[in-house]
Amino acid sequence: MRIAIIALGSQGDVQPYIALGKGLKAAGYEVRLLTHENFGGLVTSHGLEFCPMQGNVQELIETPEMRELTAKGNFVTMTLKTAKETERVSVQWAQSGLEACRGMDLLIAGVGGLYLALSFAEKLEIPLLPAFVFPFTPTRTFPGVLFPQSLNRWGGTVNWLSHQALRQIIWQGSRSGDTASRQQVLDLPTSPFFGPHQSPYLHRLPTLYGFSPSVLAKPSDWQNTHVTGYWFLDAASDWTPPTDLVNFLEAGPPPVYIGFGSMGNRDPEETAELVLQALKKTGQRAILSAGWSGMRTENLPDNAFLVNSVPHAWLFPRVAAVVHHGGAGTTAAGLRAGVPTIIIPFFGDQGFWGQRVADLGVGTTPIPRKQLTTERLAQAIQTAVSDRTMRQRSADLGAEIRSQDGVASAVAIIKKLEVEGNA
Repeated sequence: MRIAIIALGSQGDVQPYIALGKGLKAAGYEVRLLTHENFGGLVTSHGLEFCPMQGNVQELIETPEMRELTAKGNFVTMTLKTAKETERVSVQWAQSGLEACRGMDLLIAGVGGLYLALSFAEKLEIPLLPAFVFPFTPTRTFPGVLFPQSLNRWGGTVNWLSHQALRQIIWQGSRSGDTASRQQVLDLPTSPFFGPHQSPYLHRLPTLYGFSPSVLAKPSDWQNTHVTGYWFLDAASDWTPPTDLVNFLEAGPPPVYIGFGSMGNRDPEETAELVLQALKKTGQRAILSAGWSGMRTENLPDNAFLVNSVPHAWLFPRVAAVVHHGGAGTTAAGLRAGVPTIIIPFFGDQGFWGQRVADLGVGTTPIPRKQLTTERLAQAIQTAVSDRTMRQRSADLGAEIRSQDGVASAVAIIKKLEVEGNA
């Protein structure tokens, strides 16, 4: 069976689908991954066939305008901005993606590529398997990931409506690009104003969720869905850590990891200074990750070490706690490592995962980026490294997650669909 996976977004959005693709390839399937052109090297390094889609999310995030929007944390405004970029490239995506999907037996897509994949499924009459890394199916059990989880006190109907609102925010940001590609390339009818969420192509096959049931259990009202466990993409087996990083780790007690992934900062130097002052207050050592945040600082103190890119699977088990933005992938990596988590959400689903971590007792209460101060960060770090109950809960949850194989579970479901003739 030939499978095309459409994964669009930041590196953290794309990596789980590379992991899923690797698992499918190991099971004997032909796998082609459609993603942004700047991820070509990452995709091919893991042995998958790569189809480039125009655009570079990193370049977009690093523009001054997007740094400003990120700092404000307004997801709706950011969605409108990215919608303009999506509309600009949607026709090219449809042209290149249509050819890449022609002849495939199954399409798999996350939220970022869902509507594009749905159009391809309709045009080519190929089954579509939705595969998400954050909750996108409406439920009465908890609110949508863009909304305060305190909404839960208003009951199931409000929760369900918040999920519908989440779908509309994402769909309306995609609608103009979807219309352009369907009209100019695919020769398909325009999707309904409120979205194609009732399309039979979205409901023919089950929906897969690539997160741990130990972190978020499947709600009782999710029909035809599977929570498989995380889809982890680990470094190549021949990866070796830099000698100076190893030396730093061995020179003292485990440090705290601090990094904000793909989140741009208006003033990275100010952020670095805030972090260093918090470390000074706690007396902790730290590994600072520059990532896409642009965080840089000159003349680092001896208790801090700056890295650009180190595999989380290797680094996180060697630190005392992790401080990050709350992206789904980084959160998963920290929880698997079994160390306490401190989440500084910027926007999107990050606050949802931050609250989930706190509710599980494996991390501190999330601190929204706009409310981050030296004192709050220092207090959170001190709690994470000294709270024995939190540390034990983190270790226990990490052991549970490590015992799960989300990729293998997802592959088994796909194999069963194939055997039953549904895929």
